[in-house]
Amino acid sequence: MELQMKVAQAIHVLNHDTESCNRVAANQWLVQFQQTEAAWEVATSILTSDHQPFFSDFEVEFFAAQILKRKIQNEGYYLQLGVKDALLNALLVAAKRFSSGPPQLLTQICLALSALILRSVEHGKPIEQLFYSLQNLCTQNDGIVAVLEMLTVLPEEIVDTETNDFKISASHRSQYGQELLSHTPMVIEFLLQQSENKFQGGMQLNERNRKILRCLLSWVRAGCFSEISEGSLPTHPLPNFLFNSLQVSSSFDLAVEVLIELVSRHEGLPQVLLRRVPFLKDMLLLPALTGGEEKVIAGLACLMSEIGQAAPSLIVEASAEACALTDALLSCVAFPCEDWDIAGSTLQFWSSLASYILGEADGTDKKNVEGMFFSVFSALLDALLLRAQVDESTFNDESKTFDLPDGLVQFRMNLVELLVDICQLLQPAIFVQKLFFGGWFSSNVAIPWKEVEIKLFALNVVSEVVLQGGQTFDFTVVMQLVTVLSSWPSDELKGFMCIVYRSTADVIGSYSKWISTVQANTRSSLLFLAAGISKPLSSNACASALRKFCEDVSAVIYEPSNLDILMWIGETLEKKCLPLEDEEEVVGAISLVLGSVSNKELQNNLLSRLLSSSYEAIGKLIEDNNDHSLRQNPAAYTQILSFVTRVLHRMGIVFSHLAMPPPCEASSDNNPILSVIRVFWPMLEKLFTSEHMENSSLSAAACRALSLAIQSSGQHFEMLLPKILDCLSTKFLSFQSHECYIRTASVIIEEFGHKEEYGPLFISTFERFTQASSVMALNSSYVCDQEPELVEAYTNFASTFVRGCHKEVLAASGALLEISFQKAAICCTAMHRGAALAAMSYLSCFLEVGLASLLESMTFSPDGSFGATAIHVVSHSGEGLVSNIVYALLGVSAMSRVHKCATILQQLAAICCLSERTTLKAILCWELLHSWLQAAVSPPPFHSFSLRCR
Repeated sequence: MELQMKVAQAIHVLNHDTESCNRVAANQWLVQFQQTEAAWEVATSILTSDHQPFFSDFEVEFFAAQILKRKIQNEGYYLQLGVKDALLNALLVAAKRFSSGPPQLLTQICLALSALILRSVEHGKPIEQLFYSLQNLCTQNDGIVAVLEMLTVLPEEIVDTETNDFKISASHRSQYGQELLSHTPMVIEFLLQQSENKFQGGMQLNERNRKILRCLLSWVRAGCFSEISEGSLPTHPLPNFLFNSLQVSSSFDLAVEVLIELVSRHEGLPQVLLRRVPFLKDMLLLPALTGGEEKVIAGLACLMSEIGQAAPSLIVEASAEACALTDALLSCVAFPCEDWDIAGSTLQFWSSLASYILGEADGTDKKNVEGMFFSVFSALLDALLLRAQVDESTFNDESKTFDLPDGLVQFRMNLVELLVDICQLLQPAIFVQKLFFGGWFSSNVAIPWKEVEIKLFALNVVSEVVLQGGQTFDFTVVMQLVTVLSSWPSDELKGFMCIVYRSTADVIGSYSKWISTVQANTRSSLLFLAAGISKPLSSNACASALRKFCEDVSAVIYEPSNLDILMWIGETLEKKCLPLEDEEEVVGAISLVLGSVSNKELQNNLLSRLLSSSYEAIGKLIEDNNDHSLRQNPAAYTQILSFVTRVLHRMGIVFSHLAMPPPCEASSDNNPILSVIRVFWPMLEKLFTSEHMENSSLSAAACRALSLAIQSSGQHFEMLLPKILDCLSTKFLSFQSHECYIRTASVIIEEFGHKEEYGPLFISTFERFTQASSVMALNSSYVCDQEPELVEAYTNFASTFVRGCHKEVLAASGALLEISFQKAAICCTAMHRGAALAAMSYLSCFLEVGLASLLESMTFSPDGSFGATAIHVVSHSGEGLVSNIVYALLGVSAMSRVHKCATILQQLAAICCLSERTTLKAILCWELLHSWLQAAVSPPPFHSFSLRCR
C-alpha cells in the first residue's frame, strides 16, 4: 500500500504540480519505477482493488493500465505460465470493473489483454482460451461493454504489422490471425444479437450500435468476410444491419466506413451493394442535398464512389442501378459547399470509369459505351467546371499577394487527369466547343470572369490531347480576351484578375504552335506576354509562355515588328527585376529566335542591342577596379555586383542558345558568335584580373558564362587556351573557396583534351589545382565534409582529365595522378553523398582507363605507357584505397555506394590480375591485393584503437 501511495503521489505531481523541477523529478521516478519487478504487483493491485484513497482515481488507474501494457509488450514473453494465467484473470477482472468507466481506461486494459494473449505461446490455442473467458464475462452485469471493447482491440493487435516485436515470429502472428478468423461466425452472431437488443444494462441503443460498428470494422480489416461465401452475401444479415445503421445519424459515419472497407476487400459485395444504390439515392442522398447535410452527402459520395470504382464493368452496362449511381455522384459533384472535399472524393471513381471505357472496351462495344456515357461525362464536365471556380470571397480579394486557396489548388491538381480523359471521351473538338459555346463577350452582359478563368485552366490542361488531335479551332475568343486584358489599366490588374491573366498566358504558351501562324495573333500575344512579365503574380506564367511561343516559332515571328517587341522585352529586363528562373526563360526565348534569324547582319545588330546593357554594366565595374569610386558607397557597390552577376548569367544563356555555324562560315565576319566573343572575352579577361572576383556569386556567373561560351563556340577560344587556363588556375589559388574555376577548367579539358599539343598546358593546370593548399588539406573525411563542393569539382576535373587527354599525357602525369587518386580514396569516406560519389566516380574512371591501356599493351612491354603508370599508382595507393572502400561501406548511406564500391573492387582485382602477366608483377600482384583486403577487414590492435578514440 505504501508503494501504491508513492505512485499516486508521483502521478499527481507530474500532472498538477506548478513547479517544473518537481514534475521532472516525478517523471524520472515513475520511469524508473516501471522498470522494477514491483511494478507488476502495484499496477495489478491498482486495477483490481476497490476503495483506493488516491488523489485522482482515473489518472492512477490509467497509468497502471499503461504500465501493464508496456511491461507485457516488453517482458510478457518471458513470464512463467502461472504468472500469465494470474495476470490474464486480473485483467479480465479489471475489464469487468471498468466496463462502465472511462472508455480510454477500458481500451488500455483490453490492449494489455491482447498483448498478453499474443505472448501466451504455452497455451496451444490462446485465443480460444480468451474467447472462453469472454463468454463467461458476457453473463455478468455490464460485461457486454468489456467484451465489445476486447473484440474491437484484439484483431487490431494481431493484424498490426507495424509493431514488429522480434519475439513474436511471423508464423506465430499468422497462426494467431487464422485462429482469430475461425471465430468469425461466433463474433458476427454475437454482434447481430447485440444489435437486436433494444436495451442492455446502462448502455443506450445508439452508443451500443456505435460500439458494434467499431468492433465490426476491426474484424472486417482483419479479413473476417473472407470466411463468408459470395453466394450467401445477398441474404446475409450484416448488410441489412449496416444499411439500417446508415439511416441513423449517430451511426451513419461508422456504417459508411465499414461498408467502404467491405467493398475494398470482398469482390462479390459491390454487385450486392449496387442493387441498393437507388434506395440510398432516393431515401438518403436527395433529402440530404435538399437539406444541405454535408456529412451525409460526403459519406454517401465516398461509399458510392468506392462501389463504382470496385466494379467499373458493372457500371458500363448502364443498368438502372448504374445510372442511379452516376446520377447520384453527379449531384454530389455539383453540390455547393465551402471546400472541395465532396467533389474531390468522387474523382477517383470518374477517372477509373473513364480509363476503363477508353482502355478495356474495344471495337463496336467501345463506341456503344462511349455513346451511352457521352451525356454523363458532358454533364460531369459542366459540374466540375462549376465546382472548380473560385468562390466569391476569393473573387473579390484584391490583395497584391493573391493566390488561390490551397484546397482549390489541390482539387484542380487532382482534376487534371480526369479532364484529359473527358476530353478524349468527348473528342477534343466537342470538348473545346463546350468551353467556348456562346462566347464570353457581349456589350450587354458583364464578362463572367470566374467562368473564364476555370475554362482557361481546362483548356490548358488538355492542350496535349487537343494538339495531337490535329483539328485546329478558332482562337478568336482567346484573342479577344488578350485584347481586353491588354487594354485593362495596369493598376486595376490585381487580385483575381492576375490569375485570369496568368491562365491566359498559360493557354498562349500551350497553343503557341497554332496561335503564332497568324501575324495579328503573334503581335498581340507578344505584347500581352511582355506586359505580363512585368507583373509579379503573372511573370512566371508569361515568361514560360514566351519560351514556348518562341520554341514553336513560325515565319511570322521574324517580322520586323515582332522582333522589335522581343528586343524591347530584352532591353528592359534590368528594370523588371525578375526572379532568376523567369529571366532565364525570357532571355532563352529571345536567344532562340535571334539564333535563327537568317540575315546575319540583322542578327548581329539584334544581339548587340540585346547585350549592350550587359557590356555597359561590366565595363562600369571594370573601370571601378582602378579608381575604387564604387567601393566608397557599399550599397551602390553591392548593387552593381548583383547586377553584373545577373548580366553575366544572361550572357551565358545567350551563348547556350546560339547555334554553331558550319565550318565554312565559322571565321566569317558575319558569324554572330564570333561577333559576340570579340566583345565578350576582352571584357571578361579584365574582369577576371580584377579584385571584384573575390565575390563568389560574381565568380560563379563569370565562369558559367565562359563555360557556356566555350561549349557553344569552342574553336574560337582555342588560341586563348593558355591565357584562359592561367587565369582560372591563378584565380583559384587566390580564392580557393571558389570551386567554379575548377569546373570551368573541366569544361575546357572536355572540349580540347583530345588535342595532344595542349598536353603540357593541361598538366600544368592540373598541377596548380592539385598543389593548392585547400586540395592538399583533403586528408580526412571530416575535411571533405566541410568542403563538398571542392571535392566534387576537383574529382570531376580529374575524371575529365583522365578520360579526355591522350594516354601519353596521362603517362607523363604519374605523380599528379597518384596524389589525386589518394585524395579521392580519402574523399570516398565522406558522409556527404555527392562528394563521396564524385570521388568514387573518379577512382572508377582512373581504373577503367588504366585497364583499357593495359589490355592494349599486353602484346608488348607496358613500360612507359599509361598502363604502367596505373600499376605504379595502384601499388602505392592500393592499400589505402581498399581500407577506405571498406570504411565507406560501413558508413552513412552505405547502400547508395554499394554499386560504386563493388565496381572499384572488381576493377582493382582486374588490374592486379593483368599486372601478373607483365614485367611489373613484382610491384603489383594478386597476393598484394589479398594482403590489402585482409588488413582492411582485420580489427586494429587495442593500443591503436585507444589512440584513435582519443
